[in-house]
Amino acid sequence: MPPDPEIFALAQQVGERLRRQGRSLAVAESCTGGLLGGALTDVPGSSAYFLGGVISYADRVKVEQLQVPEGTLHRHGAVSEETAAAMASGVRRLLRADIGVSITGVSGPDAEAVKPVGLTFIGIAAPTLPSSRGRGESVLTHRFQWTGDRWDNRRRSVIAALELLVQTLGS
Repeated sequence: MPPDPEIFALAQQVGERLRRQGRSLAVAESCTGGLLGGALTDVPGSSAYFLGGVISYADRVKVEQLQVPEGTLHRHGAVSEETAAAMASGVRRLLRADIGVSITGVSGPDAEAVKPVGLTFIGIAAPTLPSSRGRGESVLTHRFQWTGDRWDNRRRSVIAALELLVQTLGS
């Protein structure tokens, strides 16, 4: 299946910026189930900057692989700003990447407890300063509320993550 043209173009932009800046990227995905990693690897030459990812659909994987504190999951839930931040930071540490990005959300069709379908959080963990490489970290999270079906919510989450990476990486 050929890649989605909009997603492919954004993934190319992310790749060009990472390559130019000599940075590496790792992803932690829950509701998108690997779509972000797939989009990044659709770009030829992505092995120069994309290290890999963790599909942490189960909370156990978030805790064991990404080091998301159990207390964070109990207090805020898997779909939360706090969990997205911990996932991004965790995958950055785990894969020793310059930048970690996470996506967690409720794709649908069913809502999750009090969280509506389409609620999504994206986290980006990066060095505080370009020269700090691994010593200091800044984590930003973004909240989205999509209104589509399961596929559209997942697609829009990947697009949003790529757009945020383009913005974070600058020109």
